[in-house]
Order: sequence, then structure tokens, then C-alpha cells
Amino acid sequence: MALPTLLPESGFRRLRIELTYDGTVYAGWAKQPDQPSLQETIEDAIAKLAHSRLATIVGGRTDAGVHATQQFLHVDIPEKFPFEGKDWEIPNWTYRLNRILPDDIRIISVDYAPDYFHARFSALERHYTYKIADGLMTVPPLSRFDIAPWYRHLDENIMNEVSAGLLGEHDFAAFCKFREGSTTIRNLTKFHWYRMENGYLAADVVADAFCYSMVRNLVGAAVCVGEGKFPKEWMAELLANRERVTDSYVFPGRGLTLTKIVYPVDSELQSRAELTIARRELMD
Repeated sequence: MALPTLLPESGFRRLRIELTYDGTVYAGWAKQPDQPSLQETIEDAIAKLAHSRLATIVGGRTDAGVHATQQFLHVDIPEKFPFEGKDWEIPNWTYRLNRILPDDIRIISVDYAPDYFHARFSALERHYTYKIADGLMTVPPLSRFDIAPWYRHLDENIMNEVSAGLLGEHDFAAFCKFREGSTTIRNLTKFHWYRMENGYLAADVVADAFCYSMVRNLVGAAVCVGEGKFPKEWMAELLANRERVTDSYVFPGRGLTLTKIVYPVDSELQSRAELTIARRELMD
């Protein structure tokens, strides 16, 4: 793995962009051949303002169909505007990007990043929420892209009991799709189920980072126990044996939303990024 750039190259400045999106029509964050992706759509918009193609680094690489109420990315732009006598007018970028982007992607803010800000490796936590309409509950049409329907009733008390057993730092290979050169060791700090006011079942899931498809795998496995398909011990056994959850248990992206990414104070950005990179290299 190439070493990430914690500082922009000479002659460039780093922007920190906060955004939100409905991921329904996208094949995930990362660029995909012949499929629409959030990364390509956003980089196309940035290219119109920067007058060149620039690569973005995102804080949470969401899967196909997954939404975000808070996402962050960084992009390095040249210090000097390519046309003499003009400047970047960064305070106007939020408005200008939103004029270019489709309505299902909105930019919240664009600012120059503090030193050593890295959207991916500086992050302390990623927060996700998954929502399920179980027991044949009706999903209103305006909520159909945000809630996953499930025909059986789920016991959230049992689901909380088994989910709590997965907290801590573990090898979550059983709940991740394999990716070459990627570690599956993660620190899961929250996995809690609760009923919303409207009766839907929701899970808040928090970790330092998530590997590919991890949240949807965890949700699907917990549902299997919550509906009585498997005994309580099943999830812990999967974790211990690194036995891959079968794809048929993986829940769809439509019910999943990235709700928050937490970063340290500016003075700790460098040490956090360096620690994250060192741990990943040690674990790989």
C-alpha cells in the first residue's frame, strides 16, 4: 500500500469538504466501471471549478445504496488559480458545487483543511444507523429508500444481547467481504438496537473504521438471531471461527446511513493519522 499523503505536495493546498447524500442510485462511493458512483460524480463537479481532474479521499467509503447525513472528503488543489488575476473563491464553492451536482448530493461546507487533516486516516470514529420495518410494517413511499422491510418480527432484546458480545477489538473477517491487502481487525465500540417512535427497529453501530460490507453483515447476522433462525451463541462462534456469513444474510444498503465521522482536535490530527497508518501496516 502506498503511503498516504498527510500533507499536500508542494504547490498545493488541501480542502476539507463536508457533504450529505442519498446513495440510492449509486454503486457506492468508489468509482465503478460502467456504473454511477459518488466519487466520480463529485470529482466531475470539482473538475469544473478546478479546471483539472483531482482525486478525492473520503472518510467513509459507503457501499452501494448507502446514504450519508455527514460525510467528509479532502482534495488537494493548486495554490494558484490557473488563470492569472483570479483566485479560487473557496467561500463560494459550496454554492457553486451544489449548482453543478445532482439533487441527491449536497455540499454542506468547503474550507481549507488544517495541517495533517486526512479524511480517512485522521478519523477517530464512524457512526452508522440501520433501520428496519419488521413484522410486515408498512413502509411509507417517501421512506422506501431509507428503511429495509422485513417480514418477521424481531426481538430487539435478544439482538442487543448478542450484539454486545461483539464489542471490542476483534478480527471481523466473518462479517467482511474479502479485499486484497486489507485488514479485517476493527474496534467496535457500539452496536445497539432500539425501537423508534414510529415502531421501526434501528441499530446504531460505531467503530474506529469498518471493512467492506461489515455493517450490513452485522445487521443481517443479528436479524437471524432476533427472528429465531439461529441460537444466541451463533454470532460469537462466527466471530471466533472467522466463518464468513453467507451472502444471503447480508442486508441491503437501502436501510443504512452514515450519520457522523468524528475527528480529533486539530493539534492531534497528525498523531491520529500516523497511529492509524501504523496500526493498519502492523495488522496487514
